[in-house]
Amino acid sequence: MKSNKKIHFEVSERKILLKGFDIICVLLALYCVSSLFDFKYFTFSTTNFYWTIVLAFYLHVFGSVFEMYNLQTSSNQFQIIKSIILTSSTTVLFYLLTPIYTPVLPSNRLQIIFFFLAIFMALLLWRIFYVKFLASHRFFKNAILVCDKEQLQELISGLQSADPHYKIIGFVNSDGEDSFDINMPGTVNIKTDDLEYYVRNNSISEIVIASQKTEGITVSLYNQLIHLLENGITIKEYTQVYENLTQRIPVQYVSRDFYRYFPFSRSNQNQLYLLITRLIEIVFSLIGLLIGLCFLPLILIGNLIGNRGNLFYVQDRVGQNGQVFKIFKYRTMVKNAEANGAVFTKLNDKRITPFGKFMRKTRLDEFPQFINILKGDMAIIGPRPERPVFVQEIASVMPFYETRHIIKPGLTGWAQVNYAYGDSMEDSLVKLQYDLYYIKHRSIFLDINITIKTFSTVLFYRGQ
Repeated sequence: MKSNKKIHFEVSERKILLKGFDIICVLLALYCVSSLFDFKYFTFSTTNFYWTIVLAFYLHVFGSVFEMYNLQTSSNQFQIIKSIILTSSTTVLFYLLTPIYTPVLPSNRLQIIFFFLAIFMALLLWRIFYVKFLASHRFFKNAILVCDKEQLQELISGLQSADPHYKIIGFVNSDGEDSFDINMPGTVNIKTDDLEYYVRNNSISEIVIASQKTEGITVSLYNQLIHLLENGITIKEYTQVYENLTQRIPVQYVSRDFYRYFPFSRSNQNQLYLLITRLIEIVFSLIGLLIGLCFLPLILIGNLIGNRGNLFYVQDRVGQNGQVFKIFKYRTMVKNAEANGAVFTKLNDKRITPFGKFMRKTRLDEFPQFINILKGDMAIIGPRPERPVFVQEIASVMPFYETRHIIKPGLTGWAQVNYAYGDSMEDSLVKLQYDLYYIKHRSIFLDINITIKTFSTVLFYRGQ
């Protein structure tokens, strides 16, 4: 069978492309500036090769912090300009302030301007080219979905909201009914017998199977899928595609026998990993408490004027293995905020004081939790601990919810850096999907990713 699939970059390939060309363009720009102008601050030679490594490292770290590699941001020309300005400025600043690993500060200030402009213009021109000529064309991926018709709209929106370049252009109904109105612009209803012909003539990259009814996969459909597979067409199961695109576990589409779907990361039982992370947690907690002491005078004054209550707030939370512990926080709400019983904190909750809102946005209210980390009740990274009353309520409708408690709760987590706010059962389900993804893929690399994203969350004032 002749295939006319278009070239398509996967999500991970896009990020590698962005990171690689950011560094290549910056280094190329610096080489051109040093060749054309009297620019001596950054030069290339075998004796100072580590200057290049340090610069590439700074670009990668600060680019991640300021969301240069967020695919939604990278595809938006106005958002990426803001990220480029912040990344360029911070990279240059840190590079200039670390002359042990970088060139000695130049006596001629014009050298610094050349250095900044070379980095800024290289990133700006490359990213404008990316937005104009790559993001809008090369990254579209055409797929066909095989599922029950009542699931169609929910399944398509779940995939395309995660990656706008992922297009479900065709649908095969596994209920047996071939012709009906699906009311989904851009998605056509494909008759079962026409599947192979449609794939061959419409640049299809992959077929996604989401039917939960095995009897819906007829002999005719099965034979066509096998033939397409033999001819190089990728066929995937829906939960696998959903997890890769959203970096969440789609618990609503898997059975209660979840161990078949997401075997937990070996890091959860790796004693070396657990020992290293525990040592890092102790060091970070001590540093965090010292930094917290620096903010204490501001917090004392703000609490006295704005909150008018006890400085500390102690509350029961559910920790590892379902054990309840006392969590410490700075007060952000009015006194007797739960006189009528426990309720979810809502967006623009009137119980939160103006100073409390500032504390939550900047995450200053979280500093006392370093005490919980030192005690061993919490970790730096993990699912956020919830109150026992809410755990019982949510677990009664979400059978996977208690799975969060197989590891320690965290000060920050995968859900916190990827999901802005949640005050309902639907939001709790989304957060649960992120938490289970972390438990499944837990590693030092994911921990570093979360740490960088946490800095981004604080810097962009996205606290809850």
